[in-house]
Amino acid sequence: MAGYKEPGLEARRAAAASAREQALAKLKARAPLDPAAQAERIAAAEAREKIQAEKRALLAAKKAQELAEKAERAAKVAPALTEAERKAARDAKYAARKARKK
Repeated sequence: MAGYKEPGLEARRAAAASAREQALAKLKARAPLDPAAQAERIAAAEAREKIQAEKRALLAAKKAQELAEKAERAAKVAPALTEAERKAARDAKYAARKARKK
């Protein structure tokens, strides 16, 4: 029994050409697209895209509203500190850090 023989360049080239011809024949044998069915698919895709765009807009509006509510709550909870109060808080933190280092 003979062992496996590596196909030569011409054999590989012929196999590739035959595969290409078969693929082209298969592609040409396909039925042409029906314009009505294609238009229907395009319309369905556009409808889906419109629905998704509406959902995205609703989610964006909801998120913006939540952020506005959160900012409003934060403004109500923490009154604005004066410059002197901020400086006193910063100095207290600095003093506490110095005390811990000793």
